[in-house]
Amino acid sequence: MIQFENVTKVYHARGVNKCVLDHQSFVIERGESIGIVGVNGAGKSTLTRMIAGIEYPTSGRITRTMSISWPLGFGGAFQGSLTGADNARFIARIYRRPINDILDYVNSFARLGHYFDAPVKTYSSGMQARLAFAVSLAIRFDCYLVDEVTAVGDTSFRLQCREALLERREHGTLIMVSHDPNTLREYCDKGAVLQNGQLTFYDTIDAAIDDAAELYR
Repeated sequence: MIQFENVTKVYHARGVNKCVLDHQSFVIERGESIGIVGVNGAGKSTLTRMIAGIEYPTSGRITRTMSISWPLGFGGAFQGSLTGADNARFIARIYRRPINDILDYVNSFARLGHYFDAPVKTYSSGMQARLAFAVSLAIRFDCYLVDEVTAVGDTSFRLQCREALLERREHGTLIMVSHDPNTLREYCDKGAVLQNGQLTFYDTIDAAIDDAAELYR
């Protein structure tokens, strides 16, 4: 379960307050797959980071009773001077997972070949994305967060990511942010629209997409 209780999130930038969440309370239960939609700048990525515990609310309380991933595919924590293997090894240690199992999974999934043992700073952006996605999926969580990163790599790699993500959804909770309605329909059953600090939930993803479409007009 993920529970937000009277949560407010406000940014102070250039003398202006930006309210991402305004005294919002809601519960996301284990096993749900929810797509979050909204216009650019609504705060969808900020909300995702708050769910993950990367960012904190201005006020209110967030309770988590299940393990939650970082936003899937996020590679911002990689050390460029370390190899892909060393970065994967470091993350395995943080999460206390069997190092060899994680290395085998990431090496097989990312398909980096000999670059797996090269410094990440020598990788192309596509290679970094493949490594980030592989590391994200190598650690088993109760809840996976996805923020606009399902279309990385070539067709074969995207199909591999799709299969892995659908498998994770079948056995856990999925929270996804995407501007692509077809992607949301494929992965999510329910939806939520973020607008002006208010997060409105819908019983179906189609209802959320239809409501959000009015915001773009």
